[in-house]
Amino acid sequence: MSNPILALIPSGYKGQTATAPKVYSVLPSDGSGDFTFDRANGLATRINKDGLVEEVANDTPRLDYTNSTCPSLLLEDERTNNIRYSEDTTAADWTDPSNEWSSVSNTETSPSGELTADTIDLTASDNASLIRVTNMSLAAGVYAVSFWIKDLEGGLTSGTIDLGDEGIGDTTPSISTVSNQWVRVERIITITSTKTFVDIQLNFTNASNKVSIWGLQVELGSIKSSYIPTNSSTVTRFKDICKEGGDSTLFDITEGSFFIDVLPYNSGLFYNISLSDGNSTNRITWQFQSNGIQVRLFSSGSVSNYQPITFNQRNKMLVTFKLNEYKIYINGALVHTESGTVPIGLDRVNFAVYAGTNNFFQGEVNDTRVYDTVLTQAEAIKLTT
Repeated sequence: MSNPILALIPSGYKGQTATAPKVYSVLPSDGSGDFTFDRANGLATRINKDGLVEEVANDTPRLDYTNSTCPSLLLEDERTNNIRYSEDTTAADWTDPSNEWSSVSNTETSPSGELTADTIDLTASDNASLIRVTNMSLAAGVYAVSFWIKDLEGGLTSGTIDLGDEGIGDTTPSISTVSNQWVRVERIITITSTKTFVDIQLNFTNASNKVSIWGLQVELGSIKSSYIPTNSSTVTRFKDICKEGGDSTLFDITEGSFFIDVLPYNSGLFYNISLSDGNSTNRITWQFQSNGIQVRLFSSGSVSNYQPITFNQRNKMLVTFKLNEYKIYINGALVHTESGTVPIGLDRVNFAVYAGTNNFFQGEVNDTRVYDTVLTQAEAIKLTT
């Protein structure tokens, strides 16, 4: 198999400096394939190589090691954590409506590796304690509620997460896998009217138990995103924008192959990864559909094909193209062949729509490549398996 003319395998970047932040391509090595990066001067977090939650500086690309020894490039949409005190369970927003628990600050090593997690002593006589976090104003919509929890005494059996009073009568545990190690739990909740608090009810075997909760997040959206720390006010993390990898000299091709290895999020929105000249008249685009079940391969060379994929898991996809022949491969299989012309004047890869202005990709990027040759079927199947 020949080498790609562009390869982005996340490994290096330049953060906020006097010049624009970059995500470095592996090939070419002269800088002509590097991507520009922007996060609107917003702080953000990632999981570092030690498995810890780590805050990164303004405009710094995030190489994230979630569940892996190799990093992926994490690209997320704008999100706001509507909890004012995400880590301080002794703050006034964390209330005890039934007099069933008490809290001591900074007694446990948190998922960030620092002594910033609190001990919550659950004291209810009926083996269940209610923790209520207030001072929110959430309009109707779909919200992701998440936090880390650690069972300190081995007595926690289950728990529920409710937003306002929307979960009344819901007996399905939201918290079912808890141990003496940190576990991030979540629940996606639809509310139909304005809510002002979130309830966490914990059930345990003994008349008392101790747990630690850290990193509470309530965000508008159908999936949880990376952690957004807060302390006294809500915080917004702006969207990640990665675009403009390559140039017209690099992509002066009349045939080729376009490969992506990504974990796309089922966010309910359209988003794209495109090879183009910045205009709709010359582009090849992977478009992830808002229904969360399909990817569309679209080319201005009169190709438009929809294929099913599984969102929120890793997918390897490749299109080979030459005059009158496009072939689409997904996860080790040739899934479609179609006739079409080849766009001309290609000069950039965007993790966004062809113009790089919207429909920004949401998910994890493991590998992106452009070849100036049409890979054979055997090569294509091997690359996408």
